[in-house]
Amino acid sequence: MAPDSAKYLWDAQQAAARALRFVQGKRFEDYLVDELLRSAVERQLEVVGEALNQLRKVDPATAAQLPELAKAVALRNVLIHAYATVNDRLVWGVVEQDLAPLLAGVTQLLPGGEGGD
Repeated sequence: MAPDSAKYLWDAQQAAARALRFVQGKRFEDYLVDELLRSAVERQLEVVGEALNQLRKVDPATAAQLPELAKAVALRNVLIHAYATVNDRLVWGVVEQDLAPLLAGVTQLLPGGEGGD
């Protein structure tokens, strides 16, 4: 594993865990009406995508072990560059379906397979 890989994995892990914590017990309708929640979740998804994008640059072999990586980076690019057209249902779907498996994969790649916030 490249020297900076653990840092990027840790950053992605922490951000993914935060986003999941933020939406715990929430429904899509709650997400839609709470601009603070939407902003917080989107920010954490941006961090996940950026950390994994950096991981891909410094350690392609480790990055290749995360099947969700390309999707996470693509979502980050939409959130950053196409912010005016962000689809809330798409973001919610990522949080509900894709984020937990990504978090598990990132955690598994961390030295010792550990984590926490």
